[in-house]
Amino acid sequence: MFSENPIVRRKSRQIMVGDVPVGGDAPISVQSMTNTSTSDVAATVAQIERIQQAGADIVRVSVPSLEEAEAFGQIRAKVNIPLVADIHFDHHIALRVADLGVDCLRINPGNITREDRLREVIAKAKDKNIPIRIGVNAGSLGKDLLRKYTEPTAEAMVESAMRNVDLLDKYNFPDFKVSVKASDIFMAVDAYRDLAKRIEQPLHLGITEAGGLRSGTVKSAVGLGALLMDGIGDTIRISLAADPAEEARVAWDMLRSLRLRSKGINFIACPSCSRQNFDVIKTVNELENRLEDITVPMDVSIIGCIVNGPGEAKESDFGLTGGTPGNLVYLDGKPDHKIEQENLVDQLEKEIRAKAEVKQAQLETEQQNIIAKGQ
Repeated sequence: MFSENPIVRRKSRQIMVGDVPVGGDAPISVQSMTNTSTSDVAATVAQIERIQQAGADIVRVSVPSLEEAEAFGQIRAKVNIPLVADIHFDHHIALRVADLGVDCLRINPGNITREDRLREVIAKAKDKNIPIRIGVNAGSLGKDLLRKYTEPTAEAMVESAMRNVDLLDKYNFPDFKVSVKASDIFMAVDAYRDLAKRIEQPLHLGITEAGGLRSGTVKSAVGLGALLMDGIGDTIRISLAADPAEEARVAWDMLRSLRLRSKGINFIACPSCSRQNFDVIKTVNELENRLEDITVPMDVSIIGCIVNGPGEAKESDFGLTGGTPGNLVYLDGKPDHKIEQENLVDQLEKEIRAKAEVKQAQLETEQQNIIAKGQ
């Protein structure tokens, strides 16, 4: 059996982004961001729906102009997932999208620096019960901070964040979250660790501009993994130069690996070697693609030989161990039946889906029993 999860999460104040709780004892939420032109309402709505299907809980949309603010209002009316508006420079855009149903306002303190303008945004957010995200980025620090520190540093990012935290406190607005993102892993991790000690609000994690799908995934896993293992982080966005839906998938893989979220299939698979009795790599890749729609939490082990296969299968909901003759299927950790090589992926998909349906029914029964006992 897997060992008990040793991660103790940092205690934070809970805020609501639409109907998604962030912070407190809520699960760590997954975010991504659209890269379509916001003025293209149909394309943006379609992309939001794909991101949502990939597992995102929240989606951020850039709103660089008042014209696009009006398009945002149309987008808001067509989707059912919480939306964050990304605001830079013009505080009037924040005021407008607040009236159009935005679920959270992302403000970059390096780009909106005048207190009177921030005060207007805070007043509107308070009136509409909209949380604010203070989004600090190493690439857009205020000019005075760059003069003071000569270059982006963790200390500069934290100082930038705390200036805005102090303003929100001044105007009695506690419903906010903060991010201090950098493309440099060490800078970002140091900034988040420092900030986590200073405030009680939830933290939005990210390694900004991390890179392409492969390199960005690695950088994000290293940096955010270190923070998550420290118990730091309440919502995450993986910043990749890739399809935004991939950001959500990578985030889920990361959270599943740390046993911080359990939605969908957790695949356990060997890298394959000359002992394999079937094409492990091809089989796993095809299964991952075909079974993305399954949401019930399941451990599925696909191991090519009998050396490690039985041990992994005994800890899985569904396991396959390569063997001759025939590959052995385990259900709930016990040997059940053999499956031949012919149409292997098709047969595995069918059987894993059947197992998922059984497990879903079991979970629903358990939930109903819990509710009944509480009444």
